[in-house]
Formats: sequence, structure tokens, C-alpha cells
Amino acid sequence: MSRPLFLARNRHVHSVATMVPKPPRMTVFRLPRGGVRHFSVSAARRGILDIAALPDRIVPHYQQTKASSLLSLIWPQPPRNVLLMPKLHAPHVIASAAEFAKHIYSNYPGLNLVFESHVAKSIHDQLPFPIYTAAPAEATTLFANKIDLVTTMGGDGTILRAASLFSMHHQVPPILGFSMGTLGFLGEWKFQEYKRAWRECYMSGCSVSVEDLVEPHTQVAARQAANAHLTDPHKDDDTLQSPAWDTVRGNGQCMGLNRASKILLRHRLRVGIYDAQGRNINEQLLPTSTADPGDDIIYPSPVSAPATGEITNKAPIPYLHAINEVSIDRGAHPHLAIIDIYVNNHFLTEAVADGILISTPTGSTAYSLSAGGSIVHPLVKSLLITPISPRSLSFRPLVLPLNTKVVLKLSKRNRGRELPVSIDGKRRVAVSHGMEVRVEGEQLEKTIEHGWRGGVPCVIRSSPKGDTDGIAQDDDSWVGGLNELLKFNYPFGSGEPEGQH
Repeated sequence: MSRPLFLARNRHVHSVATMVPKPPRMTVFRLPRGGVRHFSVSAARRGILDIAALPDRIVPHYQQTKASSLLSLIWPQPPRNVLLMPKLHAPHVIASAAEFAKHIYSNYPGLNLVFESHVAKSIHDQLPFPIYTAAPAEATTLFANKIDLVTTMGGDGTILRAASLFSMHHQVPPILGFSMGTLGFLGEWKFQEYKRAWRECYMSGCSVSVEDLVEPHTQVAARQAANAHLTDPHKDDDTLQSPAWDTVRGNGQCMGLNRASKILLRHRLRVGIYDAQGRNINEQLLPTSTADPGDDIIYPSPVSAPATGEITNKAPIPYLHAINEVSIDRGAHPHLAIIDIYVNNHFLTEAVADGILISTPTGSTAYSLSAGGSIVHPLVKSLLITPISPRSLSFRPLVLPLNTKVVLKLSKRNRGRELPVSIDGKRRVAVSHGMEVRVEGEQLEKTIEHGWRGGVPCVIRSSPKGDTDGIAQDDDSWVGGLNELLKFNYPFGSGEPEGQH
């Protein structure tokens, strides 16, 4: 082959090679045990990054005031790590989530937007900036350590999904919920109001005088935050104001304590599953944040007791938490379930029914309501026992104090081998004879460092109405939900209930 012909052919090959598109850049984050997971992205700016690189979470303070039974949200500094949770399998909600993400990222500097791994893979192409996620196996731990604020876009199921991410932790970040689902009884805001809703939540308490924080533990935390973040010597030392708020575009005035976002701490249930030897087996259960409704039920293998009969594990018991309810039912068995119910170590009754529900006040408008249970205001510290289709017509629902300890056991007369136990609608384990399901209400606690601890803090939409006592303002969304969504006591025919205007 002559040299001119060889060069001509090589030039042709080179020109063809340059037309082959380069493979997309890969952002890699490492998983435990040496695993490597690749996320294909179209550009470096659209990478999916590891949430482990983010700073630890900022814990807000919840201030109680005399004018309201709700709490005021006080950020010691601007939230940075925000978890966005859109409704699954809803393309229009994903598009709205992308719109919301672009708005807050552009107008609120310093934000790091986090998504669940399966959502991140579907939405990152729509965002011109990097986002963060965690592998499903690490989500419960990393989200609890890193997330400052959760924003949900969907129905009540999306809020339950958000709460389940923290089901094994005592502290849950505030949840700002936009109603974009089927019912939306728990969602407080319409998506069209997202700019106002986000600004009120983000700026809440950003300019609160330390002296206005009447509780000693909140004053201590506020002074610590002020000393850590105030850099301007001309500002008053008693004003809680982080310089990061000054960078917000348009920097609307900070709202102060009187206009701070309102928080409803929704009570949860603490759930423990115990084997026939009295050992807590919660660690064997699938965490609610990584389980899907289609996952198989776990059948824990029996563990033989030590020769001494003593429990050797001294580690703290890992409680599971439910924001709605815990249920035990007959599942696919054709026979009614027979369940023994104990209240505060006293035998209450042997229930013969399709199942038993133990619900929170929040869950009183969910499965419990469909089973004939009472509707309970979320501020009432209580738990409910509701039978599911009981054989006896005299078995009525019960409302008990929040600190009541309830134990469910399979009766020796139960004809099925195992009965499935579900937590917030997801089946977790199958219990057999000798096993126990122990349930009690989660107590809200005050701590010197972070104020209120426990429960699920939900950002409540403030009503422009209300009265000087704040009572009408507190009840506005709950009463509205009963009337508009549940059609409470709605009359037959076309007329409206008396007194409704």
C-alpha cells in the first residue's frame, strides 16, 4: 500500500471516529462492603452525589406560646439539606417537583437538594445542578443525620412515606406538605402556593430576640446559635440572625416569633415485636424506609434461649414508630383471627375478628375510620383500639390515654399458623403463637439542647382568620378537612349542612 493511500485511509478513519459520541460522564459513590453504584448523567453539573458529603443536620427549635396550642418553628440558622419527596408514578408531580427545586435552588443560596435514589435517577436530567441521594440500605441512617427539612408533594401516602424514613429514630425533621394526591387530608398547602409556603417555612424565626424565647432551654440554644453565626459587630447581641439569611433574593423581612410557621407535633406509636422467648426482634425486620408494599413478609426464625434464661443483649431496644396505625389481621386465612388483648398488663378481651387496629389520633381518619373507629383531634394525647369486622356487635372502639401499654397475642384458639402485622400499611412480620406485639404511645419530651423531641413535626398552614386566643386558627385546617374532604355529617340531597356558608 502506498503511503498517500495509507494516510488517506487513516484520515478517513479518524474523521469517522470523531463522529462517535463520547460516553456520558459517570458519577460514582461507594456503598458499604465494597460495592460500587454508577449513576449515568449527561453533564458534570447534573451529577448525583453522595449525601454523606453534606454537613450534619440543623435541628430546629419548637417554641410554645400562650396564644396558640401549636408550636412555633424557630431555625437557629437557615436549613441547608432539604429532602424533596414527590408522589411516585405521577409524571406531573415529578415535573412540579423539578419546578420547585429550580426555584428554591436559584433563590435560596446554600441549599443542597436530596432525593430518594429511585427518584433521583428519574429527575436529575431535568435539573441543571447536582443533587444528592443515598443508597436504600443506608437511607435510614444518613437521612436522619443529614436532613434539615422534608418537603412532600402528593397525598397522605407521601407524608406517610416521609415519616417512615425516620421510623427508627426519635427526631424527625419538619415536614412541609403540598397536597397533590387523591385525598390530601394531611397536606396543608396547595402547590400553587409553594413560593409563599417555602419562604414562610425557610425564614421562620430568623429574627427572633433571645429575650422573646421564654423557655430557658430555647434561650440557651438561641444564644449558642447567635454566638456561632453572628459576624457583624454592629448587630445587637440579643438578636438571632444568621448572615446566610441576608443572601436570600428579595430578602423579605424575617417574620419574627409572632409570624413564625406553626408546627403540629403528631404523636406516633412505639412498636416492639417480641419472640416466644421475650426477645425484641425489631432488628430482624425490614426498615420501613426501604421496604415496598410488595416485599415479602418476614418470618423470623425461632431463637433458642440461653442456658441461663437471661437476655445477654444490652443494646438499646430499636423501636419502630408508626404515625397512623399498627394492625394485625387474618391475612389470607379463611378463619377469623382470635387475638388476646392486654392493657397495662391486664387482660382486656379475646377478640374474634378480621383483625385489630391500634391507631394514633392522626390515624383515626384513616384505616380506623373505615373500620368504624372514632375521629380524634391530633392534639388529643391518646391511642385507639379498633376491631376490624368483629364477630360480636358489642365490641366497640376504645380511646385510651397515650401512655397506655397495649399487648396483642395470638390466642391458643387461633386456627391460623401466623398472622401478618402491618405498620402504617406496610406488612412487616408474621407472628405466631407465643410472640407478642407491644404498642405504646411515643411521649414528647423537652430537652435543654433541642427543645421538643419526638413525634412528627408538620408545618401547619396559618389561617388569616382566628381569634385572640388562637383556638380558631389552630383548628381551621382540621375542621376544614372534615367538612371538605371527609364530608362530615353531610346531608342527603343537595342541601348544605345548617350553619355552613
